[in-house]
Formats: sequence, C-alpha cells, structure tokens
Amino acid sequence: MATIEVTGNIVDIPKRQIYPGKVVIEGGRIISVMPTPGKTYQRYILPGFIDAHVHIESSMLAPSEFARLAVIHGTVATVSDPHEIANVLGLAGIRFMIDNAKKVPFHLYFGAPSCVPATAFETAGAVISADDIRTLLTQDGLKYLSEMMNFPGVLHKQPDVMEKLAVAKALGRPIDGHAPGLHGEEACRYAEAGITTDHECFMLSEAIDKVHYGMMILIREGSAAKNFEELHPIIRSNPNKVMFCSDDKHPHELVQGHINLLVKRAVCDKGHDLFNVLRAACLTPIEHYHLEVGQLRQGDNADFIVLKDLHTFEVLQTYINGQLVADNGMSLIPHVDVDTLNHFHTSPKTPSDFAIAASGEMLRVIEVLDGQIVTSEAIVPAKVKEGLVVPDVPNDILKLAVVNRYSDAKPAVAFVKNVGLKKGALASSIAHDSHNIVAVGCSDEELCDAINAVIEAQGGIAAVGPDKTVMLSLPLAGLMSPGDGWQVAKDYEAVDTYAKRLGSSLQAPFMSLSFLALLVIPSLKLSDQGLFDVNSFTFTDLMIDKRRV
Repeated sequence: MATIEVTGNIVDIPKRQIYPGKVVIEGGRIISVMPTPGKTYQRYILPGFIDAHVHIESSMLAPSEFARLAVIHGTVATVSDPHEIANVLGLAGIRFMIDNAKKVPFHLYFGAPSCVPATAFETAGAVISADDIRTLLTQDGLKYLSEMMNFPGVLHKQPDVMEKLAVAKALGRPIDGHAPGLHGEEACRYAEAGITTDHECFMLSEAIDKVHYGMMILIREGSAAKNFEELHPIIRSNPNKVMFCSDDKHPHELVQGHINLLVKRAVCDKGHDLFNVLRAACLTPIEHYHLEVGQLRQGDNADFIVLKDLHTFEVLQTYINGQLVADNGMSLIPHVDVDTLNHFHTSPKTPSDFAIAASGEMLRVIEVLDGQIVTSEAIVPAKVKEGLVVPDVPNDILKLAVVNRYSDAKPAVAFVKNVGLKKGALASSIAHDSHNIVAVGCSDEELCDAINAVIEAQGGIAAVGPDKTVMLSLPLAGLMSPGDGWQVAKDYEAVDTYAKRLGSSLQAPFMSLSFLALLVIPSLKLSDQGLFDVNSFTFTDLMIDKRRV
C-alpha cells in the first residue's frame, strides 16, 4: 500500500492555527497530520470546500460531470437536492443521480425531495409520497429531507406535509427549509416544525430572525439568486450558524468558480475572520448533515485541498479519498458515459394556441427582479389589437407561456416585464419545479417557434431570433446534457449571448426565466394551469377592469 505525503502550511480550523506540517496518507485515509518545525512552505493545506445546498441538475450536467468541474475549485462535496429530476421522473430519476454519482471520486450527498410536486397547482411528471421518503432515507442511503418548499403547508399543518416532516424527524434526519421573507411568529412556527436551515433569505433581518429561532442560514450566491451582499454580516454575528451554497449554478459559471469565490470574497473583500469563513465553507456542513467527509484529522478520509495562498485562494490541488482529482486547474476525473432517460410527451404548438382575448382594460404583469428569484406585480394598461391582448415591446411587456410537457394541454399565458427582449423569444424545459416548458417572446409566432424547438429536441434551452435559432439540447430528463462539461458551458454561453443580443438585460436570462413558474416563491408566477398569486396561494385573474384598479 503506497504512502503519500503532502507538505504545506496546515490550516487547523477548529484550533484556529496555521503551522508548517505534513499530511501522510495510506489507503485513502489520513494516518497522521504532523508539524514540521523549521520548514517553510509557500502553500496551504486545509479541508475541502462544501456546497451546502445545490441542485446538480441546474448545472445542466450529470452529477459525474459536475464533479469533474467542481474539483478544480477545491470542492470535495455537495449537499444536493435532486427534486428537479424527481419532479420529472420520480424515484427513477433520484436513483439515476445516486448511481451516476458513485462512478466518480467525489462526495455527492443527496436528500429526499419533500415537495414533488411543489404544489397542487401545477402539473408534474411524478409524485413523491411520505412512504417514498421513508424508503429513500432508510434503503437508498439519502442523508436528509430536502427543502420543504411548501411553507404555507407547514404553517397551516397540511396533513401530507406534516407526515413527511414526521418521517424525517422519527429517523433523526436534518430537514432543509425554504421560506423566503418569513419573519417573526411565522418564522418561529416554521422552525418549530423541525426545519433546521434556510437558503432563501434575501434580507439580513430575516436571516437574523431565523437564527434566533434556531435555524442555520445558508448564504446563497448562484446564477439567479445572489444574496451574499445582503447576508454576509451574519458571518460576523453568528459564525457557527452559517454555511455557503450556490443553489443553482449554470455550467459557464461553474467553470469559473464555486464556493472558493465566496470564501475569497468574504475574507478579502469583506474582511471577515479567516477561520469563521473556513468553518462555514468546510466544516459546518459536515457537522450539520453528518457527512463522511474528511476534516484534515488523523483517521479521516483524505479529503483536502492545497491552496497557493490565503489571499487569492487559488486551488493548486484537490484530494478526495486520498486520490489527486485536480492539479493546477486540470481535472483528473475522467468523463463518464451517461445513459439518457426522459419524460416528454407534448405535441408541437401553433401561434393561435397563445392568443388571449381581451376581457378588461388593465393587465396583471409579473415583474422580474434581476439577481433574485422573487418577483413583484405590476398593473399596466393592456395593449389590444383586433380584440387580442398583445405584447407591448417598446414598454417591455412581453408574452409569457408555460406549456405542459407531460401531455397535450392548452398552454397557460400571461405577461412579464423586465426581461428586455426587443425581438425574438426564449424557451426552456427547465422551469422550476415541475419543469414544464416556459417561454417568453415578443410575438406569438416567435414564442411558438422557441417552444417548438424545445419540443423537437425533447428538452433544452432555445433562443429564437429573426436570423437564427441557437439551442442547447438537454435530453437527460429535459434538464441535463450527457456531454462534456466544458463543451456544455460553451454551448450554454452561446445561447445566453444570443439571448442578450436579442435585447435581454438580465444577468442570467434563462435562469431568471426558469423561476417564473415556481409557485412557492413570491409574489406572482405562472404555472401550466394559470397565473398564480403566491401571497394568497391562489390563482388570480390576468385581466382587470379599470374600475377595480
């Protein structure tokens, strides 16, 4: 059995010490971490970074491919909620993720999805019951109950919601939360239901409130929702109650960096204590979720990283189970061939499917907030042509549609502001959380063309303009590509670039689009069944009589 020795400045997070030392590895485990007095090293050894909440599917990559990219940034583990693929394929989708993850040297820990479907007001491809959750936790080895998105169901003690929480509590498993904007007495009741984390805070006061009631706060910086700037002070006030997560990370951004970027930002840009930040990034997720990830101690799995310094946080090497998996920016994990499975059963549409007859003078419009997944509502005059409500492109009022991808049904149509398209249309089969087809366009014809491009590909993202269609096919559940991660990142970037050429001013147009169908995030959203007011948790009218405004 070969012995591996790695030297550098040891960063001992619990003892808050840094000293020259040597890590000795045999059989994938650390047999000693010993000081080397008098030695001088120009690099640092510390436990690997952990993404404490991520949907692997949002990277558009299979878990094995996500791992190939993540290790170059020093990530050694993820706490992953597979509810995206679960909404499409149910237990079969979750088990695909588990099996694929086992093919690479990387710690992918999955949770049992608590909300499949997220609500009863949309069409999903599967249902996960409380009995299914028990099976996943006891027989499939899943670690925790994934985010309880139906926070109104928790507050109102809906029987099916409480049954799922009871299963996790009886088994002693952590329960992830999802309650954007919840404060005060309601936040207290949510925590008292046994929910231990929240990654949806977008206000510091909200995060402090939830910490007061015993919850851990996951500071999220993903491709759509970016909450670091607002929440980072909690690292100083409550360092033991913080973790970092991406939640959703598009492939071109994963190529550029991961949790390492948050660590650098917290330490170098915001001046937070190094050891507090590293605890949040490296150790707290292990402790909270009971992960079998090494903490740079004798007897642990040899999971650690080597950094150039503690200023740039440039990752030189990543070790997992004693195996060197990334070296100087190169991933050493080979690509794994992936079989595709899917659930896509809808026919091509026609422009007339998206026509809306005028039934009032005013229009209820979803307002996109760039960099957030919450939305607001606007009431604007309807633009009517030949008795039909049409997009008002100069005023950035575009048509939005959600098409049931699991069977043929009439599309749901509404209007949206702040997407910014001046021409063309965008469509995607990534539409949280049921993953029907969501699309936005400047005309019914362009909207239809983009949707049909996704239908023909049986999943993907498409940008349709007057001169061409740019497409990234996602044949794996309509969510992921089976291909090479770096190539998927380039292909995604091409579609994203074209969407911005068509006029979108959003940082991540397709990521923002994908959340416009998520009915558990305030305040106005669109499901395949209609326009939905999240605050009242009911469907609402698109058209309004002027006298009611």
